Amino acid sequence: MKTSFFALWLLPCMIYGAHVPVPIEANNVATVFSATNAEITSLSEQLYSSDVNKAASGDITLNLQYKASSSQTSSGTDFASQKLFSYVNEAKLFARPTFARFKALLDNYITITGTAESVPTAEVQEQTAFLDEVFKTTVISKLSSFFISKGYYTSAASFKSDLKEMWFGLYTRTKGPLDSSGFEHAFHGEIHNGKISGFHNWVKLYLEEKSGQLNYLSYSVDGPWTTYPDVYGLQIRWSSYLKTLSSMFIGSSPEFELAIYTLCYVTRPDGLCTVSLGGKTLQIQTYTWANSTYGSGKRYVASSYPVV
Repeated sequence: MKTSFFALWLLPCMIYGAHVPVPIEANNVATVFSATNAEITSLSEQLYSSDVNKAASGDITLNLQYKASSSQTSSGTDFASQKLFSYVNEAKLFARPTFARFKALLDNYITITGTAESVPTAEVQEQTAFLDEVFKTTVISKLSSFFISKGYYTSAASFKSDLKEMWFGLYTRTKGPLDSSGFEHAFHGEIHNGKISGFHNWVKLYLEEKSGQLNYLSYSVDGPWTTYPDVYGLQIRWSSYLKTLSSMFIGSSPEFELAIYTLCYVTRPDGLCTVSLGGKTLQIQTYTWANSTYGSGKRYVASSYPVV
């Protein structure tokens, strides 16, 4: 009977090419199904309400301009003559420790895949400093406590160590040098096969637009939130490269994005994860990197982003 049940459970993975869920901890106590859907939505609301470092209503002014139809998003046409960000309260937001540590990471990456990423000691120290800072926040504290209570991790220290590996550990997207990581892909963005890949962070978007390296073309989705963070689907050109749909939170803190993505990555890898933010639902899509592993068969983050 047990053999038959396992075969039936495994069948969808074989048919659709999905990854077989594996335990998070080496001691095999918790599986990806330890957290219920109700627990995930409840915790996501707690993370949302605990994000004290997020932007207030007057901290960001957006100039959305043109809403592109589904038939227009892939054209690469610039429907917006002005920048997306009319104003960002840098003096307030970027002075906050988690934002400051996050910004320090954004110049550590080679954008085009295929070239090995070097990680000198100074950059490792920046990663550590960022994680040290976010682990001081209530957002990450709540996530850590939840994971420990559900058996995913045995301590905050074990979670922190694994978080660093899953997000910052290097792998190759080109079957060559170690040229990518989950953090680079989701928070920084990459150019892969002649297109923008990843790029789901508003701070990076703002800084690139401000420097003249990124051109905002249009938007196709504006989420139901009337305060920050909100969720948008954008069309952008980064240097000469196009992305027809870049979905991201705008106005959230780095710790909130890291927490909500990690919550879904750990509990619902390679699938859609439903969260609740201010009473409104959102789905997060996560992907694991299946071509290489770390530790006892754990997988790096391939991508995580809000579905719009």
